[in-house]
Amino acid sequence: MTRVVAEQDRVAPPPQLPKRLGRRDTKTVREALAGWLFLTPNMLLLGLFVLVPLVWAVVISFQKTNGFGVGEFVGVANYERLISDPLFWRATANTLLFTIIVTPLSMGLGLGAAVLFNSILPARGVFRSILIVPMAISGVATALIGVLVFNENNGILNNLIRFIGLPSVNWQSGGSAAFVSVVLVTLWWRVGFNMLIYLAGLQGIGLELYEAAELDGAGSWARFRNVTVPLLGPSSFFLLILNVIYSFQVFDIVFVMTGGGPQNATSVLVTYAYDTGFVTRDQGYAAAIGVVLLLITFVFTAVRWRTSRGRDLAE
Repeated sequence: MTRVVAEQDRVAPPPQLPKRLGRRDTKTVREALAGWLFLTPNMLLLGLFVLVPLVWAVVISFQKTNGFGVGEFVGVANYERLISDPLFWRATANTLLFTIIVTPLSMGLGLGAAVLFNSILPARGVFRSILIVPMAISGVATALIGVLVFNENNGILNNLIRFIGLPSVNWQSGGSAAFVSVVLVTLWWRVGFNMLIYLAGLQGIGLELYEAAELDGAGSWARFRNVTVPLLGPSSFFLLILNVIYSFQVFDIVFVMTGGGPQNATSVLVTYAYDTGFVTRDQGYAAAIGVVLLLITFVFTAVRWRTSRGRDLAE
């Protein structure tokens, strides 16, 4: 019995030693390490200038502040104050209305311009450049141009209206007119970007798809509805998210053109948070407004992402 056990021990395979990394595995590790090294500066900047202020804003939203001194912890009192604040609800309604108007109009006009400039059109490169020019300047510069156009005393538009014998429009003192002026300037600024994204999507659609649809008897509208629009789904999803986020966070154009007036007719959530935080110096309440705005944007993005992803999986 002892002899059998000894023979089994003698023929037992030796323990497996860890294998050395092959040349291919070493190359993969080096590439991954290089990728992380390139990402590290961006991640540090993102954490320093985005994540840290975001966490600090959430902390301040639970405090009562008066100026820039140390705040007093008050729990959810700032959020309870939002519920009974009529100015907050007015700014929220204006933000929602602005988003509902600007988002579909800017996307629709951008899609129409992209389809037009993707066709055989004389000097289409020049027209593309003209429409994209607003993208090269800041929102503040765009708003200053809007002030020159919509100034109710000596603006370009009112001078033109009076020249043809019509009464001038109160672009600054009239609530509805002021809101319309902000929407028009925003559309002028955003349509070029939407057109550029849609144009890139259109140039990625194969011509054979349109030819096959035409052979099946589909007209221009049918080809646009059944070929172009579905294949531009990813571009539309990307633009929808960006336009909604921008519309909820609009500040520069409103601040320069109207300052939120007249009588809060153009006040949006960001301008209201700015006035609360830097004019009345109630940073805790302003931070609570910012946190609510962040949550609204996050919820919309998550819901839209989930519905779009579910539709893509079903298809």
